[in-house]
Amino acid sequence: MQEFGPVQIMVVGFEGTTFQGEILPELQRLRDLDIIRLVDLVVVAKDEDGEIEAVELSDLSDEERENMGALAGALVGVGAAGNEAAEAGAMAGAEAAEEGFLGDETTWAVADAIPEGTTAAVALLEHRWAIPLRDAIRRAGGVPLADSWIHPEDLVAIGAALGDEDQ
Repeated sequence: MQEFGPVQIMVVGFEGTTFQGEILPELQRLRDLDIIRLVDLVVVAKDEDGEIEAVELSDLSDEERENMGALAGALVGVGAAGNEAAEAGAMAGAEAAEEGFLGDETTWAVADAIPEGTTAAVALLEHRWAIPLRDAIRRAGGVPLADSWIHPEDLVAIGAALGDEDQ
């Protein structure tokens, strides 16, 4: 079975429904360098009249999507009911992934949530760069204890909270 890297879900909102063409080339550059792989992407735009346009993209072949769905389903099965549920979870996950991971439900949920005149994108990004690092940690006997992303906005919020404490 193919190795998959950690998958991040990213939700981004935009004012307006038109773009300058900066995002897709950068996404393609990262894909070409095998830094990330686009598991699934849904972009939903709602114009000022409430009309919806949606686009879905993925880098996964049908087989890769099925394998990733099976792996995710097996892991959920193990968590829900132990090892005996892994096979049933794998089958359910593979079946659910046939049409993509985000699909129509996500498209309509995003469309309902965003205001008119805006766009939102939901992306599942596989971090391919992390696979060799993860494998090296495993070979050295390491186990994940926690991980999190720290964004610049998080540091600003920490600073603001510290400033409030000082006053």
